[in-house]
Amino acid sequence: MTTTANTVTPEGSTEPRTAAPRTAAPRTAELRAVAARWAERTEAERRLPAEVVTALRDAGFARHLVPARWGGTEGSFTALLEAVAEVGESCASTAWNAAVHAILGRMVSHLPEKGRQAVWGRGPDDLFAGSIAPAGEVTAVDGGHRLSGRWPFASGVDHASWTLLGAMSPGPEYRFFMVPRADYRVLDTWTNVGLSGTGSNAVALDDVFVPGHLSFAQAELMTGAAAEEASCPRIPFKLVNGLTFVAPVLGAARGALRSSAARLAVKTEITGTATRADPAVHTALARAGAEIDAAQLLLERAAAAADGGAAGALERARAPRDFAFAAELLGAAVDRLFRIGGARSQTMSDPVQRAWRDVNCAAGHAVLQFGPAAGVFTTHLMDGVHQDV
Repeated sequence: MTTTANTVTPEGSTEPRTAAPRTAAPRTAELRAVAARWAERTEAERRLPAEVVTALRDAGFARHLVPARWGGTEGSFTALLEAVAEVGESCASTAWNAAVHAILGRMVSHLPEKGRQAVWGRGPDDLFAGSIAPAGEVTAVDGGHRLSGRWPFASGVDHASWTLLGAMSPGPEYRFFMVPRADYRVLDTWTNVGLSGTGSNAVALDDVFVPGHLSFAQAELMTGAAAEEASCPRIPFKLVNGLTFVAPVLGAARGALRSSAARLAVKTEITGTATRADPAVHTALARAGAEIDAAQLLLERAAAAADGGAAGALERARAPRDFAFAAELLGAAVDRLFRIGGARSQTMSDPVQRAWRDVNCAAGHAVLQFGPAAGVFTTHLMDGVHQDV
């Protein structure tokens, strides 16, 4: 089923546009191939090469969660999860950026009408970066705010047209500010051991004016309120935030399992026996496969709940727990594959060691820490039990 909406052009006129069905997904085949071809250069340059950026944009990730009114797909989180994971099987850094560019389309829909016109007036395929943890200094002025300071870890910022920045404005109030590329400097700061190709560099602003129509409150994002009407449900952000960061990990783990199985099927031990006859190899591959499948099932359930608009207390408590636990399962699986591969898995050109570094780096993200998520879930669980007594 498709829906028809009006699209505002840069000149301000309206034209009908037919939205793609929510089952539509980013096109991954070409991006997977390009990402695999340039994987080593991606790591060496610490950012996506131009060829990969072009393929990522053409695949439709930037438009996947953009409202149809602005030419977007209004796609589902279920489709996004699988598309990001598929790309992650070839290159986790590319998948990470794809997920970030997609989720920022959802976030930017919280801008006022004039702000949405500013960022999507030319179309829905511009790539956005984000550094949303509060940083920098903000001063309220007539018509908006002035920003100064430094914001770290803006994945994909080198090829982004805009960057969404988080900061505490006077009040205090946690707000987001959408800043065009011409108004900030990109600092070459990203040298991490994992996800090294994401180009998660810092940005610096020097007394930049951001008009009010390019800003919105963090509270609106967290509740799902005040976002532009669209066919996709408006849900609390915690239901999907961790999905952005664990979906590339799912892909990397699946790729590592495939690579490990292919090597171990033909490898010969120093004793002359085939590794495929070793029970330890079978156990490692089977356990890793089960951990990956279990993580995928948890993530699919969370994505389906978000797509269905399920935003009750249980879903809000369970989704962050499931994202964090899935990351732990995937980390355990890749650790297992890395160890069973021996010295061959440790060469810098080997895909298993790259997945091992990428997965462990991603699992360190603040959103994927199990402790805070556990506290929220168990509080909900104990309060629920108490109410039933």
